[in-house]
Amino acid sequence: MPLAKFNFKAGVNKEETDYSNEGGWVDSNLVRFRKNRVEKIGGWVKSSTSSILGKARALHQWISLAGTRYLGVGTTLKYYIESGSSFNDITPIRATTTNGIVFAATNGSSVITATDDDHGAVTNDFVTIAGAASLGGVVTAAVLNQEYQIASVPTVDTYTFVAKDTSNATITANSSDSGNGGSGVDGVYQVNVGLDDYVEGTGWGVSSWGAGTFGSSSALSASNQLRIWTHDNFGEDLAINIRGGGIFYWTEDNNLNTRAVALSALTGANLAPTVGLQVITSETDRHLIVLGADPISSGSRTGSVDPMLIAFSDQETPTQWEPLKTNTAGSLRLSSGSQIVGGLKARQEILIWTDNSIYTMNFIGPPLTFAVNLINEGAGLIGPKAAVNSAKGVFFMSKTGFYFYNGAVQKLESSVQEYVFEDLDLGQAFKCHTALNSEFSEVWFFYPSLTDGTKEISRYAIYNYEENLWSIGSLIRYAWLDTGVQNRPQATGIDGDVYYLYDHESGFNADSEPMDNVFIESADFDFGEGDNLAFIKRIIPDIKFINELNTSQTGAVNIVLKQRDFNGSSLSTNSTSQITAATTQSFVRARGRQFVLRFESDDDNNVGDRKNYKWRLGATRMDITGSGRR
Repeated sequence: MPLAKFNFKAGVNKEETDYSNEGGWVDSNLVRFRKNRVEKIGGWVKSSTSSILGKARALHQWISLAGTRYLGVGTTLKYYIESGSSFNDITPIRATTTNGIVFAATNGSSVITATDDDHGAVTNDFVTIAGAASLGGVVTAAVLNQEYQIASVPTVDTYTFVAKDTSNATITANSSDSGNGGSGVDGVYQVNVGLDDYVEGTGWGVSSWGAGTFGSSSALSASNQLRIWTHDNFGEDLAINIRGGGIFYWTEDNNLNTRAVALSALTGANLAPTVGLQVITSETDRHLIVLGADPISSGSRTGSVDPMLIAFSDQETPTQWEPLKTNTAGSLRLSSGSQIVGGLKARQEILIWTDNSIYTMNFIGPPLTFAVNLINEGAGLIGPKAAVNSAKGVFFMSKTGFYFYNGAVQKLESSVQEYVFEDLDLGQAFKCHTALNSEFSEVWFFYPSLTDGTKEISRYAIYNYEENLWSIGSLIRYAWLDTGVQNRPQATGIDGDVYYLYDHESGFNADSEPMDNVFIESADFDFGEGDNLAFIKRIIPDIKFINELNTSQTGAVNIVLKQRDFNGSSLSTNSTSQITAATTQSFVRARGRQFVLRFESDDDNNVGDRKNYKWRLGATRMDITGSGRR
């Protein structure tokens, strides 16, 4: 009997049943579809050996007029500007204490208790101590006069930290450490750190136990929001905002050792917003915009987020916010929804999402300056970072599905939507983010999975917008930037318990280690209409191996043949064949009514066999014949 050729339909389909999707793919991991063929995705490497503190959910890149490349990185703990592979801490300062801190140590303990009245710090905040004297023993002045992360906050007037020497080794106090550090101790406190997990902005459960009454509401603020930074350039400078918290400004003319300062504290600042939900720049007309700004009342800003208010500065002047007849500063309010979730610059307009609607914002000039138009109700944004702009238009993720905007809002037809949204951890949906990989015409939708149960980003769905194909997989990435200032996409992730910045589409490995669990699995297929059993004797593979430059490893793929007799029965593995470039055919002996093919990167223990290559599937042929009905 002639060989049977199997050209499986491109794209993963999780909407059909396994049997009705005959000739298609049903599951995948770390593969993409390109030109209707399956191939292993590109690898990734750390951008530098330097790590960052906290999960980074916000990335922003730009180039100065002098050609300096900058990358803004906002984490749950810090804000950095990366330049030249170094991460420079520009986290704004919240408060400074002068000559007001005393210390107490306990013999045999590394924990130091600091007393500073009404310090305002929370656990994991950072404070830089200066002017302290030795406590008399091993806790010297050099030990105390450093940056510390606060370990606990027993009272509003005290906090603790773990003593360390200048090499970051823990110090244990002895009996001589009985002093208080002297009378001239200063403390510089960075802005309060943010939450790792999302908490609803209103209602019981916000803040500490016993704060407020059951069912009482709580205003949107940095203290009850998942820590997400937003940022945008005003020229070479950088405006940054903590969602629900302060608005800050970093001036490029200063050096990288200079911290961002409050926008309202800049020279000449007039009624600048003090809090907000997002900062964004209108590029063509040069206005700085704050979404969810605090309103003006009685000649000053209230200091409380108005979640539907948009405020904008005077043109070309990020410090002037007082609306006057002689300028273009002003504000406007949205009406559809309960809070602004996010904004994104698109083609000649700004898109603004509330929790249930979409608006466009356009510059129209004086006297109104900007106009907003409601273009959709029902397709809000699932999280502040869940939209991305591409050459085709804007792709975004709502609580009800995947969407596309290019002058009109359209719901994307998706063969994986049900699978993704049934697995989506809605309690942490604010963490969802959408990423662009333009080299491969891909949009990646990252989400936290109920199946994984981590409450963190752990899975993705890829949409190839040129070929209208979907795939799925698992990968922990908290934020992503497409190729732009840098030559490759960049993303933030974790290695062990340390956070790094990664360059993607770099080689074919997972940070110099084999990329494990790479696979694509077919739906069930049969012989004829499935009324007869079938017997498979041979598999003739069609797999192309591509080695990383200057490497010579022999690439290998396992072809796993599974079978079952009826839809409701479990799949059993019949055979696993290792395929290399030299493999012409693989002999098997498989008898069944329905079969499944799985292609996976070789998973043997020989690490060298699993590195430095990718693979691409063609048309698989099999020697398959009928084998009776019983």
